Amino acid sequence: MASRSIKLGLPKGSLEKSTFELFGKAGFKIRKTSRSYFPTIDDEEIEPMLMRAQEIARYVEQGVLDCGLTGWDWVLENNAKVHDIADLIYSKASMRPVKWVLAVPEKSKIRSVKDLEGKRIATEVVNLTKKYLKKNGVKAEVEFSWGATEAKPPDLADAIVEVTETGSSLRANKLRIVETLMESNTKFIVNKDAWANKHKREKMEEVVMLLKGALLAEEKVGLKMNAPRTSVSKLVKVLPALDKPTVSALSDPEMVAIETVISEKQVKELIPVLKKAGASGIIEYPLNKIIP
Repeated sequence: MASRSIKLGLPKGSLEKSTFELFGKAGFKIRKTSRSYFPTIDDEEIEPMLMRAQEIARYVEQGVLDCGLTGWDWVLENNAKVHDIADLIYSKASMRPVKWVLAVPEKSKIRSVKDLEGKRIATEVVNLTKKYLKKNGVKAEVEFSWGATEAKPPDLADAIVEVTETGSSLRANKLRIVETLMESNTKFIVNKDAWANKHKREKMEEVVMLLKGALLAEEKVGLKMNAPRTSVSKLVKVLPALDKPTVSALSDPEMVAIETVISEKQVKELIPVLKKAGASGIIEYPLNKIIP
């Protein structure tokens, strides 16, 4: 194995598919059998291992893993002493951070954290919840929930602290959000000793660069077109660009090629405007990575 080889923890479960897709866009092909915790990757300097996101921060801190992808919430829940070197904002359903919220039954009289005094709260993030209660000067019983947390109120708990992206699961279980404890997104975290190793650090920085480039390309497309030289200034004014549109000469001295990167949401409104401004041969193409 190469001297820069890194042991990489990947989240198993809800983030697994979107994580594999992100690595794919970054240029890494990850494959696994249905029951394997040790997927293969087309990079001999990376040793990937699948595990629960809840455990990755602890194993990175201990040095079992050199680095890993896990939520900032789990770093705080485990009080893990690790280096946070990159935000990777993606999730199983959206490109938004997730939220840990205090939720109660729709008909509950609980309206704020202060109303939790003496109550019972079920959650998977016991430490985060206890810190939240202490910060607000509230004493309540906090018990660990092994799953199906939304089903606990009102019989097994007065309230829950649960993670949500859209709130749809909470609403489906007739629960009402009272307050938000924190927002969290996926982080690329690193063991301190591994970060001090020059070769491993270089490799991890390369991986992060490619992952961030893949995320930057999300929801963006490339746009190419031809145009008369006389229309360039008009077209450049209406083109939103990542930097500045690239204008290149064509074999016809009266024509140029223009290329740029824009948000995919802008395409349907922009193409008719470009056409009217003199553009022709307009091509839209997908992007895998954008490296600033």
